[in-house]
Amino acid sequence: MRCHVAFTPADSSPAPLGIVVDVMRATSTIAQALASGYRRVLCCAEIDEALALREELGDEAITGGERDAQRVGGFDAGASPREFLEPRAETLILSTTNGTRSIVAAAESCDEVVLGALLNLEAVAGHAKAKWVDFTVFCAGYKGAFAIDDAYCAGRILRAAGGEPTDAAEAARVIADRFPHAIDGINARTYGPPGLEEDIAFCSQVGVLDVVPRFSRMVGPAAEIVL
Repeated sequence: MRCHVAFTPADSSPAPLGIVVDVMRATSTIAQALASGYRRVLCCAEIDEALALREELGDEAITGGERDAQRVGGFDAGASPREFLEPRAETLILSTTNGTRSIVAAAESCDEVVLGALLNLEAVAGHAKAKWVDFTVFCAGYKGAFAIDDAYCAGRILRAAGGEPTDAAEAARVIADRFPHAIDGINARTYGPPGLEEDIAFCSQVGVLDVVPRFSRMVGPAAEIVL
């Protein structure tokens, strides 16, 4: 089993199994929402796509998301995983700065796509082990650039899953080894707006969710994620 890491969207390439990581916060939020009882999450790259789906689905769905870590105007919720501890609808329609774009892109290029975070690290690493196929961890990054928090999470997943690493995967492992405590690995990145401290602490919890969110199908422009 060969394992690789795409540190930025530009590094992405097709893979039998893709693991998308946006630890702050999209993949953490989706894992938490599904674990809490949402039936599905519809991931949209664009805000107008999310609003159109909300109009189509009515009371079945709520919208959540952010741009530059700020809640999108007109949405029902932001993008914090702490906002989705209890389900408010069957469907969460999510649109974020980086993560949902990466999920939609991976769905177009991989045979199977699952979502990884620190919250579900053991579950997603166990899934990769069970599949025992070549896999790539796709880091969402930040606006197309490298983000050390995603690279750190990727390295933690790779350490747990095993496999023969590419140079990029070995580099992610080195980053993971540099920070024994998850919160330090997440805080290695410089975040823009203040006020994310509680989300950072929440997303730094390791292996507390036994869920493997997976791409199911496209619903219009949105990637449907289910358990």
